[in-house]
Amino acid sequence: MAASELYTKYARVWIPDPEEVWKSAELLKDYKPGDKVLQLRLEEGKDLEYCLDPKTKELPPLRNPDILVGENDLTALSYLHEPAVLHNLKVRFIDSKLIYTYCGIVLVAINPYEQLPIYGEDIINAYSGQNMGDMDPHIFAVAEEAYKQMARDERNQSIIVSGESGAGKTVSAKYAMRYFATVSGSASEANVEEKVLASNPIMESIGNAKTTRNDNSSRFGKYIEIGFDKRYRIIGANMRTYLLEKSRVVFQAEEERNYHIFYQLCASAALPEFKTLRLGNANHFHYTKQGGSPVIDGVDDAKEMVNTRQACTLLGISDSYQMGIFRILAGILHLGNVEFASRDSDSCTVPPKHEPLTIFCDLMGVEYEEMAHWLCHRKLATATETYIKPISKLHAINARDALAKHIYANLFNWIVDHVNKALHATVKQHSFIGVLDIYGFETFEINSFEQFCINYANEKLQQQFNMHVFKLEQEEYMKEQIPWTLIDFYDNQPCINLIEAKMGVLDLLDEECKMPKGSDDSWAQKLYNTHLNKCALFEKPRLSNKAFIIKHFADKVEYQCEGFLEKNKDTVYEEQIKVLKSSKKFKLLPELFQDEEKVLSPTSATPSGRVPLSRTAVKPAKARPGQASKEHKKTVGHQFRNSLHLLMETLNATTPHYVRCIKPNDFKFPFTFDEKRAVQQLRACGVLETIRISAAGFPSRWTYQEFFSRYRVLMKQRDVLGDRKQTCKNVLEKLIQDKDKYQFGKTKIFFRAGQVAYLEKIRADKLRAACIRIQKTIRGWLMRKKYMRMRKAAITIQRHVRGYQARCYAKFLRRTRAAITIQKFQRMYVVRKRYQRMRATTIALQALLRGYMVRNKYQMMLREHKTVIIQKHVRGWLARLHYRRVLKAIVYLQCCYRRMMAKRELKKLKIEARSVERYKKLHIGLENKIMQLQRKIDEQNKEYKSLLEKMSNLEITYSTETEKLRNDVERLRMSEEEAKNATNRVISLQEEIAKLRKELHQTQSEKKTIEEWADKYKHDTEQLVSELKEQNTLLKTEKEDLNRRIHDQAREITESMERKLVEETKQLELDLNDERLRYQNLLNEFSRLEERYDDLKDEMNLMVSIPKPGHKRTDSTHSSNESEYTFSSEITEAEDLPVRMEEPSEKKAPLDMSLFLKLQKRVTELEQEKQSLQDELDRKEEQALRAKAKEEERPPMRGAELEYESLKRQELESENKKLKNELNELQKALTETRAPEVTAPGAPAYRVLLDQLTSVSEELEVRKEEVLILRSQLVSQKEAIQPKEDKNTMTDATLLLEDVQKMKDKGEIAQAYIGLKETNRQSPQDYHMLNEDGELWLAYEGLKQANRLLESQLQSQKKSHENELESLRGEIQSLKEENNRQQQLLAQNLQLPPEARIEASLQHEITRLTNENLFYEELYADDPKKYQLYRISLYKRMIDLMEQLEKQDKTVRKLKKQLKVFAKKIGELEVGQMENISPGQIIDEPIRPVNIPRKEKDFQGMLEYKKEDEQKLVKNLILELKPRGVAVNLIPGLPAYILFMCVRHADYLNDDQKVRSLLTSTINGIKKVLKKRGDDFETVSFWLSNTCRFLHCLKQYSGEEGFMKHNTPRQNEHCLTNFDLAEYRQVLSDLAIQIYQQLVRVLENILQPMIVSGMLEHETIQGVSGVKPTGLRKRTSSIADEGTYTLDSIIRQLNSFHSVMCQHGMDPELIKQVVKQMFYIIGAVTLNNLLLRKDMCSWSKGMQIRYNVSQLEEWLRDKNLMNSGAKETLEPLIQAAQLLQVKKKTDEDAEAICSMCNALTTAQIVKVLNLYTPVNEFEERVLVSFIRTIQVRLRDRKDSPQLLMDAKHIFPVTFPFNPSSLALETIQIPASLGLGFISRV
Repeated sequence: MAASELYTKYARVWIPDPEEVWKSAELLKDYKPGDKVLQLRLEEGKDLEYCLDPKTKELPPLRNPDILVGENDLTALSYLHEPAVLHNLKVRFIDSKLIYTYCGIVLVAINPYEQLPIYGEDIINAYSGQNMGDMDPHIFAVAEEAYKQMARDERNQSIIVSGESGAGKTVSAKYAMRYFATVSGSASEANVEEKVLASNPIMESIGNAKTTRNDNSSRFGKYIEIGFDKRYRIIGANMRTYLLEKSRVVFQAEEERNYHIFYQLCASAALPEFKTLRLGNANHFHYTKQGGSPVIDGVDDAKEMVNTRQACTLLGISDSYQMGIFRILAGILHLGNVEFASRDSDSCTVPPKHEPLTIFCDLMGVEYEEMAHWLCHRKLATATETYIKPISKLHAINARDALAKHIYANLFNWIVDHVNKALHATVKQHSFIGVLDIYGFETFEINSFEQFCINYANEKLQQQFNMHVFKLEQEEYMKEQIPWTLIDFYDNQPCINLIEAKMGVLDLLDEECKMPKGSDDSWAQKLYNTHLNKCALFEKPRLSNKAFIIKHFADKVEYQCEGFLEKNKDTVYEEQIKVLKSSKKFKLLPELFQDEEKVLSPTSATPSGRVPLSRTAVKPAKARPGQASKEHKKTVGHQFRNSLHLLMETLNATTPHYVRCIKPNDFKFPFTFDEKRAVQQLRACGVLETIRISAAGFPSRWTYQEFFSRYRVLMKQRDVLGDRKQTCKNVLEKLIQDKDKYQFGKTKIFFRAGQVAYLEKIRADKLRAACIRIQKTIRGWLMRKKYMRMRKAAITIQRHVRGYQARCYAKFLRRTRAAITIQKFQRMYVVRKRYQRMRATTIALQALLRGYMVRNKYQMMLREHKTVIIQKHVRGWLARLHYRRVLKAIVYLQCCYRRMMAKRELKKLKIEARSVERYKKLHIGLENKIMQLQRKIDEQNKEYKSLLEKMSNLEITYSTETEKLRNDVERLRMSEEEAKNATNRVISLQEEIAKLRKELHQTQSEKKTIEEWADKYKHDTEQLVSELKEQNTLLKTEKEDLNRRIHDQAREITESMERKLVEETKQLELDLNDERLRYQNLLNEFSRLEERYDDLKDEMNLMVSIPKPGHKRTDSTHSSNESEYTFSSEITEAEDLPVRMEEPSEKKAPLDMSLFLKLQKRVTELEQEKQSLQDELDRKEEQALRAKAKEEERPPMRGAELEYESLKRQELESENKKLKNELNELQKALTETRAPEVTAPGAPAYRVLLDQLTSVSEELEVRKEEVLILRSQLVSQKEAIQPKEDKNTMTDATLLLEDVQKMKDKGEIAQAYIGLKETNRQSPQDYHMLNEDGELWLAYEGLKQANRLLESQLQSQKKSHENELESLRGEIQSLKEENNRQQQLLAQNLQLPPEARIEASLQHEITRLTNENLFYEELYADDPKKYQLYRISLYKRMIDLMEQLEKQDKTVRKLKKQLKVFAKKIGELEVGQMENISPGQIIDEPIRPVNIPRKEKDFQGMLEYKKEDEQKLVKNLILELKPRGVAVNLIPGLPAYILFMCVRHADYLNDDQKVRSLLTSTINGIKKVLKKRGDDFETVSFWLSNTCRFLHCLKQYSGEEGFMKHNTPRQNEHCLTNFDLAEYRQVLSDLAIQIYQQLVRVLENILQPMIVSGMLEHETIQGVSGVKPTGLRKRTSSIADEGTYTLDSIIRQLNSFHSVMCQHGMDPELIKQVVKQMFYIIGAVTLNNLLLRKDMCSWSKGMQIRYNVSQLEEWLRDKNLMNSGAKETLEPLIQAAQLLQVKKKTDEDAEAICSMCNALTTAQIVKVLNLYTPVNEFEERVLVSFIRTIQVRLRDRKDSPQLLMDAKHIFPVTFPFNPSSLALETIQIPASLGLGFISRV
């Protein structure tokens, strides 16, 4: 269709505007060909008549549909023109806050002037490995594309970053390099990527400055080549710089600064190392104060100086060189302050002793007079003579500035060279990626030589860019096989020829510089004469003769000729340079100028002769003698042209990638867009040229599948064919009549500009018509529904009204009838009441009258009766009264008499009581004595009575009389004593009565006062009580209020405390998970380092040659370390020595985990001891030398050695006898058993005892061997070889002596002694080979030193033994005495009763301890320290005894346990065997061995294997086991059960070495399997399940009560009895964590490719979301192809994972954790891609995501995993999908979004809203104001500022205890495992 047909009513167009550049308007009526005016309406509602150009009649450009606005790629726009590009960039930048946009192959980057969180490590990881069109535009996407193409095409790449100053070129280049450094890493350990990034601070400090447009403007161009090796890892870099702005060193415009390094130096002037530079504030120096803006807001120059110095250090620039650089820079500042005084118009001078020049000369190390002279003079050389000519003040100032610029330029080049040396690759470079950070097109009010060179470079780059774009277009058309038509594009070759061709601008400038009297004016005239009116691109300004105009590709630029010659020549006086070269005190300064004559161009030189290009080598010509001065005089323009040609050759040899940086405004306002400035830069940077080239051809391109999916609505059912390509062709022929508007390629359809918009319009019309039809139908249906509801309501109302009326009439009738009935009954009631009232009155009157008469008669009779009664009672009362009076008088008399008698008796009793109490008080405590005396008196009385009875037989008569008389006398005496006592008592009682009377008087007076006070107090109290009652009522009310408040507060506090408790609980859980995660991350890092260590070890083994065969020495400390951690395994090692000698040397022993853990603990202790041991080394050597000298002086004492050997032999023989006795006792015990069958060879008890017998006999054999060894040592001592005098042997002997001295006890020395002898014992044929290196001599020397040491120790021990013997004898004597005393006490205690016995023993013990303490106190009274040491030793002894007691208790408990087990087993066997045997058979049958067949119940759940079969066990059960066969055919966890049963048997044998070896081999075997097949999910899952099962078995059968409570009684019998394997449980737990993390990595690698395609791109619900038009950067299609992953693929993979884990018998809790981790990965990857893909943020995509998530939840329900926490991990993704679907307009919507999206961070919510893009025209964009409202509401939310989720996060794993109900004795070992060498026990 014709373009004019699109200008219909309501079509929107762009019209030019002087302020906004372009404005949007809407057509009010259709355009017809021939119309000269368009009727338009602007967006603000104003009507306008737009006049068409009468010549061209060009219509205004059409506006794209809203659906295409904000696209990632500008080439995706249907209408490609300037206003469309500008509007799209503005919408993305202002509304969506997106700074990157594609424009074909160009990335447009707009400077936001604000820090954005889009450059973190997570963003880099998200873009790594992604296709360029799959993600939103980003600098990382361009960098990834370059990196990918370099690896795929094996071609060097270039990233060209250009733009105006302040557009962000440097930052973009920096982020590109950071991406390469992060993604690739370095090939060496030197951290090359860090050095590459460290070059940025250095180059920014010396090459960047503040300008009016940019605070950090690069004032030079640079091209950085980042080198890669064959594995595409960074190995180095190289930097080339272009056109440093030297003039900035000496001059800065207003509001600008010099280079940053000067201000950094001034800010750091106070540092001690900078004192010698004599710097100060930046305003003190002429070169830093001209701009008047020495400080940049937000920048700390002192901190930047620290960063610069750190970067220099990292790049290898030493501190001395750094100080040299700072001296030169400080010298430049001081040079700028040098002033000149005019002598006349042609000469000047420096003031004498001028301070700035003095400081400059001191810093540079040159002579003051010489430098002052040549600053004011110059040398002129002619053919015959040389003249020295003074110069004027102006020329001197210019010369000073030229010198400063020259020094700075050379220093800049020197630093660049050293940076390149630091970044130079040490290995061969395979490929590189170049990053070009170069100035963009510049045009100012005054343009000079610098702008000319910059624009010349941009012309060359634009030409290269145009050719590349044209080439890509041509390749695309040829690839799709469509007709190729030549596209006309702007070629700027004429402009380049004007500048660089022969007789061009640069050529004429160089020629003028060679002229003796050349000037800017003469050069301008030459330009006019050569090019004016001859070249269309060259013009002359009307009002100037010192300027010229060149028409560049971007704009016309007027250049001022003034200064061109001076800047091109870059003149500096040679004499001044020679003065600087002559500096001898400052070595760095001559280095800056020594290579000037050798280098072709300072800015383009490559260090160390390195070829700058990998494919195009440029060889520099050899310099000839005498040509140096000529080369040195090359102009700046010539140098720049050469370096630019070199750069273009490099770029043409690489694949370029373009980044165009745009400056949105000149005021550095964040996210502010100035349309005028943006359009200028778009025209200048070539973006619009790219658009123009694309628009000239077929800019819109669709694949057939995408076109069919998008425009399926325009097709009828009969148009749809099986062939998509033919279907699209048929439809297009009907829709677009002009066949030139589209072309059919092989895979795509190509459209001209505007055709996609036309198709979109047709599609929108079709959808609009469909919507109208749907709306019509829906509205009719709704109206019909409404009518039916109204009709039904009317009928219902009528029915109810009529019923109401009928009910009212019926009610009236009922009321009338009721009224008549009521009247009838009312009248009857009134008459009846009247009658009844009259009748009742009559009856009442009659009753009252009759009653009155009867009552009178009754009263009369009653009075008479009562009178009689009264008389009777009165008479009786008088008689009783008389009797009572008489009786009362008698009783009173009796009471008085009795009271008098009682008082007398009471008085007597009181007197007696008082006397007894006093007696008791005086004689308290004597009762016991009196009782004892009374007992003795009773006994004596008994004896006395017996004697009296005997005497009475002899003298009865005489004794009776005598006894009577004696009794009388005695009685009289007693009565006399009692009388005396009574008188004494009376006296004392009278005294007491007097005292008591006094006290009574006092008490009565006190009582009166107290009563008075009590009355007063009572009165006051009553008043107070009344007041308190009143206050109490008030307080009660207040109390009730307070109680109510307290109750409310308590409730609130309780609720708040509960909330806090819940929060704290959650926080503690989070902290626990963090700690667990930190530990597991450390474990993961440890396993990674361990694997790396193994790999490095393997590499080292490959690199190191195989050692020669022969004896290999072992470190002398090895045996001691090994003995410390291997529990006396020397004998076993000695027995296995011949076997080990036969094994190959390459075989690596498995890692001993317990040894590893213990060594790990001792590392820190050994490091601390290392220094002290080193200090002791010299002292020990001196002692050894002195000991050796003494030994040489005296004869060798063999007696001590022989004595020690005999002692050792006797000790071993005594132990041998003990073992023999134990053997005999065991044999006796075997013969003395009750039943002969129990001792039969086949009986279990017999086997148990036989095992003990064999172990004892083995121990006996070992002891015998030790005896033989000792005896052989005695013989070999006599045959020792004579020592050789060798200095080396002395050193080794000294070391050996040091090792011997470290051994603490005799046993250790004896072991070392035996080890040395065993080492020296060799067969005769090996003797000479062994003694080749003098090892036998070394061993002999060590043996001699050991013997001498033993001898000296033996002598000292003898002396100490004698002293101890004497002391012990004294102690024995004292102990004997103590023993006798104890025996006496014991005998006494035995006579006492039990209670008294205990008390007496305690009393005795207390007395003994007290005496002992008193003894030691007296002993150590003079020395309290000794007494304190005694007390401490006493406490230590008590603690040791307690520990020994605890150990013995543990041993007793363990032995009791074993005894019970054995007794139970023997009892069961006896019962089982005795049931079938009668007593007669037991007596009669002879004793003979019987083989009893084993029953199933005899199997104890243990597996026995030989020690040499351990490697075979590990190999068959772990290394070569196939998980698939085991999981399908056998019980889950079978390898774990088998291994644990083997461990049980080793524990049963009490063989610690076997247990340790098996567990260590098992752990190492599992690690080997996982290292070999670690990428196989089945293998990792299988061993994770078995490791956990093995861990659970170790817990279940550990014997700990917490684990045993889950067992059956039979399982508790299978618990481990001898070893505590808690340490190995921790090792296995760590191993399980490592396997779990490896499992997560494996499933992540499997799921990663499926997630984005299945969750985001694939349309699970077909037709919901249509495909939008795409640009040149094609994204991955969302249409399911054959190789595309779908949601079903993900679910199938999840089913596979789950079924494998279930088959392997993995714990359910562990499966839940794995599923939770899988769902987290799915949710995190999906959300991260959603946040980085604008095309995915739409309403329909939200619906697709929610459907996909619902399918995953359904999968969880099917697998009963809803409580695993997996659904919660998808919550952020669910909320993001809901956010795409909810309404986003009003404040209520904002509130709902804030409350709904609690799992998303603020950054994520805002990002989704910014990215939200309508797919259809019926959807609406999110307003900026709404996003601002969301940000305001969420500003108080404290969440992470990170945008993306951490997809690599692994939740901390736990292994809850899961006991097995499987009985070990029921497990059968299948033959397929190849474990026939294992036997069941």
